[in-house]
Amino acid sequence: MALNPQLYDNGTPVPFVDELFVLRRDAVNFEVDKVAEAPGSKVSGRGAAYLSNYRIVCVLDKPVDNVQAFDMPLVYIHEEKFNQPIFFCNNLAGKVHPVIPEGANRALYSPHSFKINFKEGGTGTFIPLFMNLIKSVRAAQRMVDEPQSQPSAPPIDPMPAAPAPVDEMMRHA
Repeated sequence: MALNPQLYDNGTPVPFVDELFVLRRDAVNFEVDKVAEAPGSKVSGRGAAYLSNYRIVCVLDKPVDNVQAFDMPLVYIHEEKFNQPIFFCNNLAGKVHPVIPEGANRALYSPHSFKINFKEGGTGTFIPLFMNLIKSVRAAQRMVDEPQSQPSAPPIDPMPAAPAPVDEMMRHA
């Protein structure tokens, strides 16, 4: 996870090379913990979620303690779970490893817990696309990491080894 990715003036995330944003969901609430820059080490707010073939970018409607947005590389997300509670809105929860600065000690950084609450629906498209993207990103990463003996450690590079086949997924969405 990384704080304040580059955004255009209209609040849309600036894409990486070969990145394709496939979906945007407005009116979602976000929560992420263990954010050193936030009081109480937690950031929560309302805004829009952007899903791409590399990451989920959460852009807040109103900045919270100098945090305008955060992104979660798909290769760093784990323990994801789609929840459909009876009395509350559907949500996607899980953990995401932080993007660690080059040369920093990995042992000093622990995963963040996150939750994306879909207040006005939209999970019928978002969740299947997300699950397909994360599955293809993990398959590509497994091919690269085959010789490694530590599957629980996040990859060093937050960019997937190969872009997910977004065209095929969009045809089925």
